Amino acid sequence: MSCGTGGSSCETPRRRGAFLVLAILALIFVALSIFSFLKSRHQVTPDTVSFGPYQAVDGKRVFQAYNCMGCHTMVGNGAYLGPDLTEEYKRVGPAWLAAFLPSAGGWPTTAAVRAQLLDPNQQADTGTDSIEAYLKKFPGAAQRIERRGGGTTMMPNLPFSKDEIGQLIAYLKYTSAMNTEGWPPKVEVEGFDHRLQLAHGIAPVAQANAAAASPAPAAAAPDPVAHGAQLVKDTGCLACHATDEKRLVGPGWGGLYNSKVSLADGSTVTADDAYLKESIRQPNAKVVAGYPASVMPVYETLLKDDEVNAIVAYLHSLEKQ
Repeated sequence: MSCGTGGSSCETPRRRGAFLVLAILALIFVALSIFSFLKSRHQVTPDTVSFGPYQAVDGKRVFQAYNCMGCHTMVGNGAYLGPDLTEEYKRVGPAWLAAFLPSAGGWPTTAAVRAQLLDPNQQADTGTDSIEAYLKKFPGAAQRIERRGGGTTMMPNLPFSKDEIGQLIAYLKYTSAMNTEGWPPKVEVEGFDHRLQLAHGIAPVAQANAAAASPAPAAAAPDPVAHGAQLVKDTGCLACHATDEKRLVGPGWGGLYNSKVSLADGSTVTADDAYLKESIRQPNAKVVAGYPASVMPVYETLLKDDEVNAIVAYLHSLEKQ
């Protein structure tokens, strides 16, 4: 007997066939779901990655709380105003990130990154306390310092705490360790001519290096104020401090010299030479009220006495203006 059009004798086999296909698809779905959680896939998870005492899981929450994907992409997801951050840790390393994140409005300089390498967490994570070895290990940081160090960025200075910065570094360390299966794709540039654009035209890098290597005539001793102005630029101070009274990551310098400064412990101190020198060398010795501690690097071993004196002379000149 055959199934006729609209006959009921075919309903039962069809129904059984439909249930059989549904059961097969359900088994495939369950098998794939179980497979996605197997450790044999060798995929890293956030709970297994840390930076010092900071966990990548907490860094992911900070990344989401500040809506970083409103400007950046992560594994291709997000907005495209800023660069993809998936392998940012692998490119520039934790010390560059630690120098950049507290004052993202300015690109870190060599001195700013060197200051971060004094942190034991940085030394343990990178395996070195030498800026030369660090830049060799993370060539992306060396390129950014050379091309942009001391310049300004389009990113705002966000009010990250010290713990949030460490957590973000841990999260970016995790994303750099992910198996992204080739995403994002790498940009290949063929036939790029490594030349410098100079004010008077284009010249090969070799010529620029030769000009830089030529001996310069002996110069007179620099003016302390001018020397201090150059030092605060070279060490990245202007990424966190304004030369007027404007508040950035740290207090503004305009009118600071010889003024009364309120400290976090409730006391007041005069911003004289001794106080300013101590604040440069040991910024946590007297923390200004309203500002978090342990954000500014310690410059005790990074600046010589004459350099500290020059910076103080520059701050004095801002008070006179």
